[in-house]
Amino acid sequence: MTSAPLAAVPADLIALAHKLADASGEVIRPFFRSGVEITDKDDASPVTVADRGAEEKIRELLNKVVPDHGIIGEEFGRERTDAELVWVIDPIDGTKSFITGRPTFATLIALLHNGVPVMGVINQPISGERWVGATGQQTTHNGKPVKVMPASTLSRARLGTTGPQYFSATGKAHFDALATSVLFTLYGGDCYSYGQLALGGLDLVVEMGLKVYDYAALVPVVTGAGGIMTDWTGAQLNVGSEGKVVAAASPALHRAALQKLAGG
Repeated sequence: MTSAPLAAVPADLIALAHKLADASGEVIRPFFRSGVEITDKDDASPVTVADRGAEEKIRELLNKVVPDHGIIGEEFGRERTDAELVWVIDPIDGTKSFITGRPTFATLIALLHNGVPVMGVINQPISGERWVGATGQQTTHNGKPVKVMPASTLSRARLGTTGPQYFSATGKAHFDALATSVLFTLYGGDCYSYGQLALGGLDLVVEMGLKVYDYAALVPVVTGAGGIMTDWTGAQLNVGSEGKVVAAASPALHRAALQKLAGG
Protein backbone atom coordinates (compact mmCIF):
# COMPACT_ATOMS: atom_id res chain seq x y z
CA MET A 1 0.00 0.00 0.00
CA THR A 2 1.27 3.46 -0.90
CA SER A 3 1.69 5.79 2.07
CA ALA A 4 -0.01 9.18 2.26
CA PRO A 5 1.77 12.21 0.72
CA LEU A 6 4.30 13.95 2.94
CA ALA A 7 2.94 17.08 4.64
CA ALA A 8 6.50 18.26 5.22
CA VAL A 9 9.98 16.94 4.52
CA PRO A 10 11.71 15.93 7.78
CA ALA A 11 14.45 18.30 8.94
CA ASP A 12 17.06 15.54 9.02
CA LEU A 13 16.54 14.83 5.31
CA ILE A 14 16.85 18.53 4.46
CA ALA A 15 20.08 18.59 6.49
CA LEU A 16 21.30 15.54 4.58
CA ALA A 17 20.59 17.26 1.27
CA HIS A 18 22.78 20.17 2.37
CA LYS A 19 25.58 17.74 3.25
CA LEU A 20 25.30 16.13 -0.18
CA ALA A 21 25.51 19.53 -1.85
CA ASP A 22 28.52 20.51 0.25
CA ALA A 23 30.35 17.27 -0.51
CA SER A 24 29.67 17.33 -4.25
CA GLY A 25 30.77 20.95 -4.46
CA GLU A 26 34.12 20.04 -2.92
CA VAL A 27 34.62 17.47 -5.66
CA ILE A 28 33.62 19.76 -8.51
CA ARG A 29 35.36 23.05 -7.69
CA PRO A 30 38.98 21.95 -8.34
CA PHE A 31 38.05 20.90 -11.88
CA PHE A 32 36.36 24.15 -12.91
CA ARG A 33 38.34 25.98 -15.63
CA SER A 34 41.09 23.39 -15.24
CA GLY A 35 41.10 21.93 -18.75
CA VAL A 36 39.48 18.75 -17.47
CA GLU A 37 39.31 15.88 -19.97
CA ILE A 38 35.96 15.39 -21.70
CA THR A 39 34.46 12.02 -22.62
CA ASP A 40 31.46 11.53 -24.91
CA LYS A 41 28.74 9.21 -23.60
CA ASP A 42 26.72 6.87 -25.80
CA ASP A 43 24.17 9.61 -26.46
CA ALA A 44 27.01 11.98 -27.52
CA SER A 45 26.56 14.17 -24.43
CA PRO A 46 29.79 15.13 -22.64
CA VAL A 47 30.87 13.89 -19.22
CA THR A 48 33.93 14.59 -17.08
CA VAL A 49 35.67 13.16 -14.04
CA ALA A 50 33.95 15.94 -12.08
CA ASP A 51 30.47 14.60 -12.99
CA ARG A 52 31.38 11.08 -12.05
CA GLY A 53 33.29 11.98 -8.92
CA ALA A 54 30.49 14.17 -7.60
CA GLU A 55 27.85 11.48 -8.11
CA GLU A 56 30.09 8.83 -6.56
CA LYS A 57 30.50 11.01 -3.46
CA ILE A 58 26.76 11.60 -3.15
CA ARG A 59 26.01 7.89 -3.56
CA GLU A 60 28.63 7.01 -0.96
CA LEU A 61 27.00 9.30 1.59
CA LEU A 62 23.47 8.13 0.82
CA ASN A 63 24.40 4.47 1.08
CA LYS A 64 26.04 5.19 4.43
CA VAL A 65 23.35 7.40 5.99
CA VAL A 66 20.10 6.14 4.41
CA PRO A 67 20.90 2.69 2.98
CA ASP A 68 17.22 1.81 2.61
CA HIS A 69 16.51 4.76 0.30
CA GLY A 70 16.63 4.42 -3.47
CA ILE A 71 18.93 6.29 -5.85
CA ILE A 72 18.58 7.42 -9.46
CA GLY A 73 21.69 9.07 -10.89
CA GLU A 74 22.60 10.31 -14.35
CA GLU A 75 26.02 8.67 -14.38
CA PHE A 76 25.61 5.42 -12.43
CA GLY A 77 22.01 4.37 -12.87
CA ARG A 78 19.41 3.11 -10.40
CA GLU A 79 19.39 1.36 -7.04
CA ARG A 80 16.41 0.31 -4.91
CA THR A 81 13.93 2.37 -6.93
CA ASP A 82 11.00 0.51 -5.39
CA ALA A 83 11.74 2.31 -2.10
CA GLU A 84 9.25 4.84 -0.74
CA LEU A 85 11.97 7.51 -0.72
CA VAL A 86 14.29 7.80 -3.72
CA TRP A 87 17.07 10.37 -4.26
CA VAL A 88 17.63 11.68 -7.77
CA ILE A 89 21.04 13.06 -8.71
CA ASP A 90 22.36 15.10 -11.62
CA PRO A 91 25.94 15.81 -10.51
CA ILE A 92 26.48 18.53 -13.11
CA ASP A 93 23.42 19.78 -14.94
CA GLY A 94 24.87 21.89 -17.72
CA THR A 95 28.09 20.01 -18.39
CA LYS A 96 28.68 22.04 -21.56
CA SER A 97 28.60 25.21 -19.47
CA PHE A 98 30.94 23.60 -16.94
CA ILE A 99 33.56 22.54 -19.48
CA THR A 100 33.55 25.95 -21.16
CA GLY A 101 33.98 27.77 -17.86
CA ARG A 102 30.49 29.25 -17.52
CA PRO A 103 29.20 29.19 -13.91
CA THR A 104 25.58 28.50 -14.86
CA PHE A 105 25.75 24.75 -14.29
CA ALA A 106 24.65 23.23 -10.98
CA THR A 107 24.35 20.01 -9.05
CA LEU A 108 20.74 18.87 -8.77
CA ILE A 109 19.66 16.76 -5.81
CA ALA A 110 16.03 15.69 -5.43
CA LEU A 111 14.04 13.50 -3.10
CA LEU A 112 11.01 11.62 -4.42
CA HIS A 113 8.26 10.29 -2.18
CA ASN A 114 6.36 7.54 -3.98
CA GLY A 115 7.68 8.89 -7.27
CA VAL A 116 6.75 12.54 -6.70
CA PRO A 117 9.38 15.27 -6.07
CA VAL A 118 9.10 16.61 -2.51
CA MET A 119 12.52 18.22 -2.10
CA GLY A 120 15.00 19.75 -4.49
CA VAL A 121 18.39 21.44 -4.29
CA ILE A 122 20.06 23.52 -7.00
CA ASN A 123 23.66 23.96 -5.90
CA GLN A 124 26.03 26.22 -7.86
CA PRO A 125 29.43 25.50 -6.27
CA ILE A 126 31.36 28.31 -7.99
CA SER A 127 29.10 31.28 -7.23
CA GLY A 128 28.17 29.75 -3.88
CA GLU A 129 24.43 29.83 -4.63
CA ARG A 130 22.05 27.24 -3.28
CA TRP A 131 18.31 27.00 -3.75
CA VAL A 132 16.39 24.57 -1.54
CA GLY A 133 12.74 23.75 -2.03
CA ALA A 134 10.83 21.27 0.13
CA THR A 135 7.22 20.37 0.78
CA GLY A 136 6.00 22.25 3.83
CA GLN A 137 8.32 25.25 3.56
CA GLN A 138 9.14 28.23 1.34
CA THR A 139 12.03 27.97 -1.09
CA THR A 140 15.27 29.55 0.06
CA HIS A 141 18.25 30.99 -1.77
CA ASN A 142 21.36 30.88 0.42
CA GLY A 143 19.09 30.48 3.42
CA LYS A 144 16.78 33.42 2.66
CA PRO A 145 13.16 32.86 1.55
CA VAL A 146 12.48 33.78 -2.08
CA LYS A 147 9.33 34.35 -4.09
CA VAL A 148 8.44 34.60 -7.76
CA MET A 149 7.62 38.03 -9.22
CA PRO A 150 5.32 37.33 -12.17
CA ALA A 151 4.76 39.62 -15.10
CA SER A 152 1.25 41.03 -15.38
CA THR A 153 0.60 39.60 -18.85
CA LEU A 154 2.12 37.11 -21.27
CA SER A 155 3.31 39.98 -23.47
CA ARG A 156 5.46 41.24 -20.57
CA ALA A 157 6.81 37.81 -19.64
CA ARG A 158 10.47 36.84 -19.69
CA LEU A 159 10.93 33.34 -21.11
CA GLY A 160 13.93 31.05 -20.69
CA THR A 161 15.04 27.80 -22.32
CA THR A 162 18.37 26.05 -22.69
CA GLY A 163 18.38 26.06 -26.48
CA PRO A 164 16.20 25.53 -29.57
CA GLN A 165 18.19 22.44 -30.56
CA TYR A 166 16.64 20.47 -27.71
CA PHE A 167 13.11 20.68 -29.17
CA SER A 168 11.63 18.33 -31.74
CA ALA A 169 10.43 19.99 -34.96
CA THR A 170 6.84 19.98 -33.71
CA GLY A 171 7.81 21.08 -30.23
CA LYS A 172 9.92 23.90 -31.66
CA ALA A 173 6.96 25.20 -33.67
CA HIS A 174 4.82 25.38 -30.54
CA PHE A 175 7.65 26.90 -28.51
CA ASP A 176 8.10 29.55 -31.20
CA ALA A 177 4.40 30.41 -30.93
CA LEU A 178 4.99 31.08 -27.24
CA ALA A 179 8.30 32.91 -27.78
CA THR A 180 6.74 35.38 -30.21
CA SER A 181 4.11 36.25 -27.60
CA VAL A 182 6.46 37.23 -24.74
CA LEU A 183 8.65 40.23 -23.98
CA PHE A 184 11.89 38.36 -24.71
CA THR A 185 13.44 34.88 -24.71
CA LEU A 186 16.69 34.09 -22.94
CA TYR A 187 18.71 31.07 -24.13
CA GLY A 188 21.19 29.09 -22.05
CA GLY A 189 21.20 28.56 -18.33
CA ASP A 190 20.06 24.94 -17.99
CA CYS A 191 18.77 24.44 -14.43
CA TYR A 192 19.98 27.90 -13.40
CA SER A 193 16.99 29.40 -15.24
CA TYR A 194 14.60 27.77 -12.77
CA GLY A 195 16.52 29.33 -9.91
CA GLN A 196 16.17 32.67 -11.67
CA LEU A 197 12.42 32.13 -11.90
CA ALA A 198 12.29 31.43 -8.17
CA LEU A 199 14.19 34.68 -7.56
CA GLY A 200 11.83 36.71 -9.75
CA GLY A 201 14.17 37.16 -12.72
CA LEU A 202 12.23 35.01 -15.20
CA ASP A 203 8.51 34.37 -15.63
CA LEU A 204 8.51 31.20 -17.73
CA VAL A 205 10.89 28.34 -18.47
CA VAL A 206 9.93 25.79 -21.12
CA GLU A 207 11.90 22.70 -22.15
CA MET A 208 11.48 19.27 -23.67
CA GLY A 209 13.54 16.09 -23.72
CA LEU A 210 14.44 16.22 -20.04
CA LYS A 211 15.11 13.15 -17.91
CA VAL A 212 13.92 12.73 -14.33
CA TYR A 213 17.33 13.80 -12.99
CA ASP A 214 17.01 17.02 -15.04
CA TYR A 215 13.66 18.15 -13.63
CA ALA A 216 12.97 16.42 -10.30
CA ALA A 217 14.93 18.87 -8.13
CA LEU A 218 13.48 21.88 -9.93
CA VAL A 219 9.83 21.20 -9.13
CA PRO A 220 10.01 21.83 -5.35
CA VAL A 221 12.23 24.89 -5.89
CA VAL A 222 9.75 26.49 -8.29
CA THR A 223 6.59 25.56 -6.39
CA GLY A 224 8.05 26.50 -3.00
CA ALA A 225 8.69 29.98 -4.37
CA GLY A 226 5.05 30.34 -5.40
CA GLY A 227 5.37 29.15 -8.98
CA ILE A 228 3.90 26.25 -10.92
CA MET A 229 5.76 23.48 -12.77
CA THR A 230 4.02 20.76 -14.82
CA ASP A 231 4.33 18.94 -18.10
CA TRP A 232 2.97 20.47 -21.33
CA THR A 233 -0.52 19.08 -20.63
CA GLY A 234 -0.63 20.59 -17.14
CA ALA A 235 -0.13 17.23 -15.41
CA GLN A 236 1.97 16.80 -12.27
CA LEU A 237 5.59 15.87 -12.90
CA ASN A 238 6.73 12.56 -11.43
CA VAL A 239 9.36 9.90 -11.94
CA GLY A 240 7.67 8.67 -15.13
CA SER A 241 6.95 11.97 -16.85
CA GLU A 242 7.85 12.42 -20.50
CA GLY A 243 10.18 15.37 -19.87
CA LYS A 244 8.32 18.25 -21.53
CA VAL A 245 8.13 20.86 -18.78
CA VAL A 246 6.64 24.29 -18.17
CA ALA A 247 7.62 26.38 -15.15
CA ALA A 248 5.62 29.56 -14.60
CA ALA A 249 5.56 32.34 -12.04
CA SER A 250 1.75 32.52 -11.89
CA PRO A 251 -1.35 30.46 -12.75
CA ALA A 252 -2.31 32.95 -15.47
CA LEU A 253 1.07 32.72 -17.20
CA HIS A 254 0.98 28.95 -16.84
CA ARG A 255 -2.42 28.74 -18.53
CA ALA A 256 -1.31 31.07 -21.33
CA ALA A 257 1.85 29.06 -21.94
CA LEU A 258 -0.04 25.75 -22.04
CA GLN A 259 -2.41 27.19 -24.64
CA LYS A 260 0.51 28.15 -26.88
CA LEU A 261 2.19 24.76 -26.41
CA ALA A 262 -0.96 22.67 -26.94
CA GLY A 263 -0.25 19.81 -29.31
CA GLY A 264 3.54 20.20 -29.06
